[in-house]
Amino acid sequence: MTSNDSAAAAPKAPAKDPWDLPDVSGLVVGVLGGTGDQGRGLAYRLARAGQKVIIGSRAAERAETAAAELGLGIEGADNAECARRSDIVIVAVPWDGHAKTLETLQKELAGKLVVDCVNPLGFDKKGAYALKPEEGSAAEQAAVLLPDSRVTAAFHHLSAVLLQDESIEEIDTDVMVLGEARADTDIVQALAGRIPGMRGVFAGRLRGAHQVESLVANLISVNRRYKAHAGLRVTDV
Repeated sequence: MTSNDSAAAAPKAPAKDPWDLPDVSGLVVGVLGGTGDQGRGLAYRLARAGQKVIIGSRAAERAETAAAELGLGIEGADNAECARRSDIVIVAVPWDGHAKTLETLQKELAGKLVVDCVNPLGFDKKGAYALKPEEGSAAEQAAVLLPDSRVTAAFHHLSAVLLQDESIEEIDTDVMVLGEARADTDIVQALAGRIPGMRGVFAGRLRGAHQVESLVANLISVNRRYKAHAGLRVTDV
């Protein structure tokens, strides 16, 4: 039997269980834009689940004030220190400040796992509508601006109102997670799963981020029509 025959006869390794996710409980999570509604909500939920969280802002004082208001051991720092001290960094800044923020943090975010949850949206008399950045999406813009970081996309479809409501025990929603490396998306899925009621679902590579970001415009229309705080559930997985 030749070596090629032996290789052909070797049994295949069993496929990895897609729900076999890593333990991320010991990782420090930074939230850039953590003084805004979405950032505060994510920081609160992750800290409430036992994650170590640092809120970042352009002004350290604003971040420290927001952290003190949230409690749960959350710390506040300027964006650069937040990025340096964190293992995973969630980008939750307004779209109009997205590029400028990331451009100034290239060094601090090098080697970090970055989770972009920014939704490029415009608003007019007809309501919300999706914008398409030159790079294709906010997440793809982040990947261009942060060539030394591991960029993923997630946490787009969450209601800031529900995230910040202390009376709500569980956030009933799935989180679409996109990225180039499965090891990175596994980590982000696991992080989403730390929040009770929430589940991270792999949804493809970064080139698909525009559709995910754009869907928020539709959810805003749903929420306005039905006076709701709608999220998403992926069926049959």
